[in-house]
Amino acid sequence: MSFCCGASMIGTKGTLTHYRTQVHNVPLLYCPVCQRIEVHYKVESEYEILAEYAHGDGESEIDFQDYVLEDDAEIFSNCVSVDSDNKMEAVRNQIDLSLDLLAVAKQMEDKRWQIELKRRLAVMSQKLEKLQSGNGRGA
Repeated sequence: MSFCCGASMIGTKGTLTHYRTQVHNVPLLYCPVCQRIEVHYKVESEYEILAEYAHGDGESEIDFQDYVLEDDAEIFSNCVSVDSDNKMEAVRNQIDLSLDLLAVAKQMEDKRWQIELKRRLAVMSQKLEKLQSGNGRGA
């Protein structure tokens, strides 16, 4: 499980640009709060090698899956959630996890952690409201 600014990062696949080469289907982790994106640590070295070789060969686009055969279930097995088409569900899961952590922080009487978690909850609540207003209430 990877954490960023207090939220657990979500597993997904995406496209990264390495100089002028686009590398598609790269396993990534992203933070729903601060929008930070990083290559999944289980394939980070493979990504760096592949991207460097592709750039050196002058390739404009490559598909990570064509060169690195990793099982998605294995790569994302430690992620709290994996990106899906249902963004609201992912944000709700993040809110639930943060609320659980807030209960732990209160039990430990860790005021600083409580403040950080409340800040994260506020950001994720705003994100949920935007998703709900964009998709219609309750959809």
